[in-house]
Amino acid sequence: MDDPVDDPVTEAGPATRIGVAIDIPDPWGPMLTRRRGAAGDPQAAYTPAHVTLLGPTEVATADLPAIERHLEKVAADQEPFTVQLRGTGTFRPVTEVVFVTLVVGISECELLAEAITSADEVSREARFPYHPHVTVAQDVPAEALDEVFEDLAGFSCKFPVTAFTLFSHGGEGPWRPRRDFPLGRLALGDLAPGA
Repeated sequence: MDDPVDDPVTEAGPATRIGVAIDIPDPWGPMLTRRRGAAGDPQAAYTPAHVTLLGPTEVATADLPAIERHLEKVAADQEPFTVQLRGTGTFRPVTEVVFVTLVVGISECELLAEAITSADEVSREARFPYHPHVTVAQDVPAEALDEVFEDLAGFSCKFPVTAFTLFSHGGEGPWRPRRDFPLGRLALGDLAPGA
C-alpha cells in the first residue's frame, strides 16, 4: 500500500483511496518499519510493515458499505493461517524495491488477494502480477537497497494471521486502519473462550 497521492475524485462523485493488508505483528513489524526508515525510504512514515492484499485503489465513497460486506465474506471464507517471513528478495531491475520474502502463507495470500479483487467496486488494472512480500526499501539509492538486502538476509519470523485490515488514505499523513476482518470461524464468532 505504498505511494500515497492526492485525494481522488471519481466520475461518480467523492472517492476514497483504500488498501487491504495483513499487518506484521510486534516485535517484527515495527523493526521492519524502522529499518525501512533507516534506508531513507519516506514511505516508512506513512506505511507500517505489511503484506499487501489490495494495493492503493480509488473507490467511490458511496461503495464503501458494499466493499466492507464483500470483505466480510472473503474473510469468512478463509481460515486463519501461518505466515513465515525469511530472507530478502528484490524486484530490481524492474522496480527499485527490496523486500522480505514469504516462505509460508503464499498461496493463502494469493487466494485472499484474488477474492478481494473479484468485487466490481475494487477491480483494478494491476501493473505487475501479485507477489506477496513485505517491502523494506523502495526508490532509494542503490547503495541503500543493497545494504537493506544484506542486513535482512538472515531475517526470519513466523506468526498466525487471524485477520486482515481495510485501510484508507486521505492524501496526507499515514494510512489509517478503517476496520479489521477476522478470518474463518473467527469472523462468525464461533471461537468463544474454551471452544
